[in-house]
Amino acid sequence: MPGIEGKVIAITGASSGIGEATARLLTERGAKVTLGARRTERLKALAADLHNQGGQAEYQALDVTRREEVASFVNFARERFGRLDVLISNAGLMPLSPLDQLKVEEWDRMIDVNIKGVLYGIAAALPVFRAQGSGHFVNIASVAGLRVGPTMAVYSGTKFAVRAISEGLRQEAGDKLRVTIISPGAVESELAETISDPDLKGRMDEYRTIAIPASAIARAIAFAIEQPSEVDVNEIVVRPTAQPA
Repeated sequence: MPGIEGKVIAITGASSGIGEATARLLTERGAKVTLGARRTERLKALAADLHNQGGQAEYQALDVTRREEVASFVNFARERFGRLDVLISNAGLMPLSPLDQLKVEEWDRMIDVNIKGVLYGIAAALPVFRAQGSGHFVNIASVAGLRVGPTMAVYSGTKFAVRAISEGLRQEAGDKLRVTIISPGAVESELAETISDPDLKGRMDEYRTIAIPASAIARAIAFAIEQPSEVDVNEIVVRPTAQPA
């Protein structure tokens, strides 16, 4: 199925930021989207807005740290639309902190959401894609998965892991399944809101004044999806022009 029109696409972390922008762009281009996130009131409002604009969208509450909920989410998309063509694993957290602060609970949460959430998506969708003979994983990593800096050790570790897992999946996938890594730089989103250190959050807010809109990442995702089935866009890095690294 070339292009985007008619494709069934499930998006995790769809209640704001990159997830919301991607849902809006893909429905504009004729995709049927299923939205997942914990904040169901936002999902409900987004789905209603997409319907009002002539799009097809469904939603379901989703905590990606719970494997059974991810499996249910994938099944929900299939039940509503008859198949699943693309799974976009976008849910993520970024509570940056120096390791000396020993914010172990935050480390655990990042590992659960950023790594296990992607793995649970693979576990849920891979058998579906194998049975169909086609499918596309789009996993959201970060430029933090390309380089490490102070306060970023654990977050970068999770995004390095997403890239490694995605590349391993690509190599195992064969010629029927596609895998794309999207690595954004500074993007307008609520990601920095999870930083609990007020000084660090202030510095991050100042740094993110160069952030690009989430729609820029949505366009990169759409580009990967719309390619012909024999073309797999393996990785796209999208930074603000003003972001040095």
